[in-house]
Amino acid sequence: MRKVIQVSSVFRKNEAAKTKIVVNQGSSRSGKTYSILMVLILVKALEQDDGVFTIVRKTMPSLKATAMRDFFEILKNHGMYDEKFHNKTENTYQLNGNLFEFVSLDQPQKKRGAKRTYLFLNEANELNLEDWIQLSIRTEKQIFIDYNPSMEEHWIYDVVIPRTDCTFIQSTYKDNLKFLPEEVVKEIENLKNIDDNYWRVYGLGLPGQIKGLIFDNWDLVDELPEDCKWVVYGMDFGFTNDPTALIKVGMEGGELWLDELIYNRGLTNQDIAKWMGELGLRWVDEVIADNQPKCIYEIKKEGFNVVATFKGKDSILAGLDIMKRFRIHITKRSGNLIREFKNYKWKEDQSGKATNEPIDKFNHGIDAVRYVCLAKVMVNRKRMWKVGRV
Repeated sequence: MRKVIQVSSVFRKNEAAKTKIVVNQGSSRSGKTYSILMVLILVKALEQDDGVFTIVRKTMPSLKATAMRDFFEILKNHGMYDEKFHNKTENTYQLNGNLFEFVSLDQPQKKRGAKRTYLFLNEANELNLEDWIQLSIRTEKQIFIDYNPSMEEHWIYDVVIPRTDCTFIQSTYKDNLKFLPEEVVKEIENLKNIDDNYWRVYGLGLPGQIKGLIFDNWDLVDELPEDCKWVVYGMDFGFTNDPTALIKVGMEGGELWLDELIYNRGLTNQDIAKWMGELGLRWVDEVIADNQPKCIYEIKKEGFNVVATFKGKDSILAGLDIMKRFRIHITKRSGNLIREFKNYKWKEDQSGKATNEPIDKFNHGIDAVRYVCLAKVMVNRKRMWKVGRV
């Protein structure tokens, strides 16, 4: 008896697409990533036995937490996983004679690898135009793209979607309702009460129209300067719903320089400490963290110099005010941090006017930076600055 597989309408649309490029623009939890992976595993990988399937995201931590996790969940759910075909060191899997490789663009040479049969760009809005060019020209058959349309302008809109060989699929969480817990649906629909633009992007899957952004004093760079006046690390703890963020913060030339090192959900304190060691942090490196004593204690036991941030009345506004006084440079590989700076905004009142209170969203990496600024830049910790929006 053949096993009946339940699929969403998003899966069917991707399966039916025959164009060179298939673009999936969707809201949060619309099932676009899962559906594309199911098409690659259950359809494309069974049509041939010598293909190369490349699944790409900007950073490896983000890739492991999203598309890679979904990929192996699909294999296991369908009784297709065999550990002997899984090379965990190289992040590859052999399926029906095909090679599935998971590639991040942390290392520029990765994008100029050998040719491939199929390409999947997960959260493609994190990538730049050069990434797209280098990856697309080496793909023989088909390219799948997915993203949340949180940006108003992007090369996807200008370069990819207008092509005649592109299929455009727009989806929302409603296309995936039968697979979503009721609590998740309620949380998404609650965005209507939080912010119109967040509802537009993450509820309706429409391009963002961001108003009232907190930061406009930043740009992108390749690397941090080698001779920074000082370098300190900021850490914001998360777990199930929110990511843990570790941001390298440098001060040079009277300007702030930021590099995203960790941005991932589900990390225990031991996981965080292990990752910090792999990143080369030592006891002499100062880490300013969210004021969570248990987390700090357990990481300090592993040999890292972690101290709690200062928290007090108006500390959030004070930290933001400090950050707004400097020119900020963010490394191009810091995809999640860049997304936060593009979306972090002032809360609006009922009339649509910006208030002096930031939205509690898109702020995990920013909070990590804010902790450092409070500790290193504010001269007198005992006296909070009188702050307001600048």
